[in-house]
Amino acid sequence: MKSGGGLVTRAPGRRPGLRRRAASLTWKALAFITVMCCGLAALLGALVHVSVTNQTVSDARSRALGRLESATRAYEAGNRLPPDAEVDPPGLPRSLRALAESGRRGTMVGVVDGHPTMWAATPADGRALAVRLDYAQSATTIEALDRAILGSSALAIGVTLTLGALGVTRVTRRLRTTSQVARRISAGDLDARVDDPRTTDPARYRDEVAAVAAALDTMASTLQRKLLSEQRFTADVAHELRTPLTGLHAAAELLPPGRPTELVRDRVAALRTLTEDLLEISRLETGSERLDLEDVRLGVLAERVAAHAGAGTEVRVVEDSCVETDRRRLERVLGNLVANAHRHGAPPVVLTVDGPVVTVRDHGDGFPEYLVADGPQRFRTEGSTKGHGLGLTIAVGQAEVLGAELEFSNASDGGARAALRLPVREG
Repeated sequence: MKSGGGLVTRAPGRRPGLRRRAASLTWKALAFITVMCCGLAALLGALVHVSVTNQTVSDARSRALGRLESATRAYEAGNRLPPDAEVDPPGLPRSLRALAESGRRGTMVGVVDGHPTMWAATPADGRALAVRLDYAQSATTIEALDRAILGSSALAIGVTLTLGALGVTRVTRRLRTTSQVARRISAGDLDARVDDPRTTDPARYRDEVAAVAAALDTMASTLQRKLLSEQRFTADVAHELRTPLTGLHAAAELLPPGRPTELVRDRVAALRTLTEDLLEISRLETGSERLDLEDVRLGVLAERVAAHAGAGTEVRVVEDSCVETDRRRLERVLGNLVANAHRHGAPPVVLTVDGPVVTVRDHGDGFPEYLVADGPQRFRTEGSTKGHGLGLTIAVGQAEVLGAELEFSNASDGGARAALRLPVREG
């Protein structure tokens, strides 16, 4: 069972959401993955860098101190110092020189002639005995390690983002499909289903998204069965009432003239009209109606509808138009709109033709808020005790069959306004 969109209602204060893409689950998930990957890469890179740097510096310091021990023994024995040892060398960092002159031993990494150098110094008769080692290879190793950490981190982040984007996109695509099906169901397409394969294949794991899809499909099936059952019940009741009502109408015609007879005939006629309306609504809901298309001049048809409605309906033709539509159904829609305007509104009732748009306007209290927001509801009326709310419901259903849009609104200066926009044949 499917129903199209022939009703457009106008509700004030509704605006489309902004920044929906930035607020989507996909972008939030990717942003979270990016932040976590960058944070983890930075943490691991810092740990590796610190660990390797400490190990490299420790090895160089140990070698420098070992050579310093040998140089110290040679100095104390009065022997020649090794080639890399010297007393008060010119390139020794000031802080390390001051440390040695104060009587303590220490090491430090410095730069000599543009080359990284590991220094080790110890006191020697109030001066500084120092040795130096080439630290360039160790510094190059640390720089290469840093580049490798940056490259591997960037690669890991890229791969993680790609895999995360694929996984998140699959989930959000399934959620988007589920939401689209839910909107189709709310619009009246009760045949719409998600049909997630995870809900039918027992060999596949049913995750949370599949559970939501299964619940939505079950809800739609249950709702469809209930609505079909109600439609069949309404159609059966209305159909069964036709035969006794026909006999009751014939019997009422045989009653003698008088006020009681007029009351009986009036109620029988109202009951017959209600039954026929229910049958018509049942046919519209089952989608079994078929169009009998012909070219219709809207100005002429509006005059005919106004004449049939009786006095008090003004016809205004701003721009006449010829459309291909079902004449009988169009007369039914406009007739119901005009009758509703006379019954629940106030004069003057104006029927306006402006191209493919036909408008019925009265000058009463206007449509109720529920009707403007959600459309007409059967067996619900306000402002009058007469009627069952079926006239506008039938008008909406017939407009859907015609492929037209029926819009209910209230005029700014008071009064109800129903605008029927008919489809225009291209070419």
